[in-house]
Amino acid sequence: MQNRRRIVAVWVVVLMSLIVATGAYAGDVEKIDINTATVEQLTQLKGIGSSHAAGIIAYREKNGPFQKPEDLINVPRIGQKTFEKNKALITVQKLKKRQAKK
Repeated sequence: MQNRRRIVAVWVVVLMSLIVATGAYAGDVEKIDINTATVEQLTQLKGIGSSHAAGIIAYREKNGPFQKPEDLINVPRIGQKTFEKNKALITVQKLKKRQAKK
């Protein structure tokens, strides 16, 4: 009986450690705003290398800011699969219009 309690106690400690570690990791992940991200930031996404990142930046410079994360699939060579792998990491902040100088 004593041995069984020890085993249960060890399992509780192990499970609690995993829960804490997972929670800390999830909190550390920052979303990447595809309207303002640099090449270095974009390459943190799965399946996005430096050439794809440069393509994303070129697309937003030519076409304006992304309206929603799903718009990423409009970028040449970025498909639905790449978007699906990264959709939890992508955000789109609305850019504030610059106020005209008086």
